[in-house]
Amino acid sequence: MGTLIFHILLLFFFLLADVDIKGNVKEEEILVEFPEDMLEPELPEAKEEKPVEETPPAEDRINNLTNTASNQLAKENTTSSPDKFFDNDYLKEVEAAKQLRSNVSAQLSEEIVDMSEVKMPVETTQDMDRDSIRNVIYVGESNIVYYLENRYHVSLPVPVYLAQGGGTVIVDIKVNRNGRVTEAVPRPNPAIRDNQIFLYAKEAASRTLFNSDNSAPVSQKGSIHYTFVAQ
Repeated sequence: MGTLIFHILLLFFFLLADVDIKGNVKEEEILVEFPEDMLEPELPEAKEEKPVEETPPAEDRINNLTNTASNQLAKENTTSSPDKFFDNDYLKEVEAAKQLRSNVSAQLSEEIVDMSEVKMPVETTQDMDRDSIRNVIYVGESNIVYYLENRYHVSLPVPVYLAQGGGTVIVDIKVNRNGRVTEAVPRPNPAIRDNQIFLYAKEAASRTLFNSDNSAPVSQKGSIHYTFVAQ
């Protein structure tokens, strides 16, 4: 019995000692080390922004380049050095360009002829027999031919000697029942370089007078062919 009591006391002692050990457990500090590449990077210093230069308009740049080239050309023409930047062929091209510009300016400055003031000889059929009237009018080396079904001319202006150049112009016309031309449109002809010829042909066709016919179409279509003689 004494032995049992001894063992119970011993066990009780060990239990008290264990509680004391657990109650006095010291908390140890925990150190955590971070790698260097995880450190916060240093921000670069902000640089002062330079003002953006405005690009001049394209027209100003072209004018500047043109002025620069002109100044360079003037400098090269006045120098006595045998090594010139521009050769003779280039200078010839420059002169040709200047002449072309001068010719174009002269053409643009020419006054447009007032066609209403242009006088033309007129071929008439007054006192002529209807059966003797033909649609072909010969004027020297030239001729005028018109096509208008069942109609004949009463008054036909002749412009074939007015132009310097030569060639044939076809003018499409519309004629009313009174015989007056209400519309005249010259057809293009690349072989004719004198544009004045087309104006003369259109004006002559507009002045042409045909016989009146109440049975004709309200707007009858036809054409007049003018062959101009080169002067």
